[in-house]
Amino acid sequence: MDNFRFLDPIRILHGPKSEVVTSAVLLLNNKIHAFDKDARKMAKDLNIKPTSSGNLLFAPCLVDPHSFLEEPLNGRSETLISLIHKAISAGYGQIALLPRSNLWRDKPEHLLALPNSPKDVFIHLWGGFSQGGKGKELSPHKDLIDYGAIGLADDDSIIPIELLKKGLLLNELQGKPILLAPRCKVIQDNGMARESIEALRSGWQQDPIESETIPLATILELQKQHQNTNIRLMNLSTATGISILEKCSIKPMASVCWWHLVADQSSIGSTDIGMYVSPSLGNSNDRQKLKDALKNKVLTGVSVHSIALDDTETKKPFSDRIPGLSGHHLVLPSLWQELIEKSNWSIEELWEATSFGPSQILKLPPEELHVGSNRWLIFDPTKKWVQTNKYQYNNHPSPANQPWEGIEITGKVVSCGLNF
Repeated sequence: MDNFRFLDPIRILHGPKSEVVTSAVLLLNNKIHAFDKDARKMAKDLNIKPTSSGNLLFAPCLVDPHSFLEEPLNGRSETLISLIHKAISAGYGQIALLPRSNLWRDKPEHLLALPNSPKDVFIHLWGGFSQGGKGKELSPHKDLIDYGAIGLADDDSIIPIELLKKGLLLNELQGKPILLAPRCKVIQDNGMARESIEALRSGWQQDPIESETIPLATILELQKQHQNTNIRLMNLSTATGISILEKCSIKPMASVCWWHLVADQSSIGSTDIGMYVSPSLGNSNDRQKLKDALKNKVLTGVSVHSIALDDTETKKPFSDRIPGLSGHHLVLPSLWQELIEKSNWSIEELWEATSFGPSQILKLPPEELHVGSNRWLIFDPTKKWVQTNKYQYNNHPSPANQPWEGIEITGKVVSCGLNF
C-alpha cells in the first residue's frame, strides 16, 4: 500500500548554491515524489491532506568526512550496525572511516573485510598511508585506491616527514585526497588541554600550540611542492593555526571537529567527558577563530571525528584513557544552536559546513534533493529532548563517551528518508 506524506508549507533547501524556500513536498514511500505546485496538484488529486510544517526544514543528508570504527563486527561500544542506525537517526547519509581498526586498513583485503552494507548510508574507507599506521613503511597505495579507498590517511597525528615525502613523490593517489593531521605527539607530550591562561589556572597539563603549528607549516610547505596533490588537513584546532592557513597562498581543504565549535576550556569542567579530546580543546578565542574561519571558508567542513568508547574506558584517568567523543546525533542540534541561533549564520551556511563542504573534502558529489530520491532529512529546530547514553539498538552497544548525559537538547532530526 502506498504511503504518502504531504508537507505544506515547509522550508526546503535543495542543495548547494540554492537558497531555503518555503514550499511543499510530497513523499511516496519515503521517496520524494514532487515539489511545489506539482506536489500540491498531486496531493489535491489524491485527496491527501497537508501537514503544516512551517517551522521544520527539509534538506539533504549530512556528510562526516572522518570518524573511527575500530571493531565493526563485535565492538563493545560501537558496531557497523549501530553506527548506521545512529547515522540515520542523525541525518548522516555518508561517513568516511579512518584506517585505525582491529584490522588496520592498510591492505586491500582489509578494506574488503568490512561487510558491504546494502543500507542507504554510504560507508567510505580511508586507506592506511603506512603499514599498520606505524609510520615506517608505505602501504600499497595504488592497490588500496584500486580496491575502493576514498583516499589515504593514517591516524590523527602527523606521518613521519621522510615517509610522507616518499609517498608524495611516488604519487599513486590517482587524484584521490590524502588526509593529514597537523598534530605532533612528541611536542604534545602528555598535554591534555591546549596551552592557555585558562589551562594554566586550572592546573591541566598543557598541550603547546606548537604541536599543531609546526606540523601544519610542514604540510603547507609540502602542498606548495606538490600542488597537484589533493592534501586535506584534519581538524585544525587553534587560532594560531588558522592564522597560518589564512596567510598561505595555496590553501588545502581543511576540517574542524564539531566539538571545537561548541565547547572550549571555559565551558567544560576538568572531569567532563568532553575535556579530553584529540586535538586538544582550546580556549574561547580558539573557538571563535574556528567559527569565523568556517564561515569564511578558510575551513572547508565539519567532521564528527567520532571514536566510540565503552564505560570501562571512560572511567579511566585521563592520563590512561583514549581521547575522543562520540555522538553523530548531537552535531546538528548543537551547531544549529551555536551557529544559527547564537551567531546568526544562515541555514545555507550551516549546510555548507556539515554536508556540502565535507563532500568536497572527500572529493565526492554533494548531497542534494531530487525527485525519486530518499536522501533527505527533516530537522525540527525547536524539538526538545534529553540526551542519554543508555539507548541501544537491538542490543547493539551504545558509546559511553557521548557528552551532555541527562541534559535537555533543543533541535532534533525528526525524520530521515534513508532505509536501514
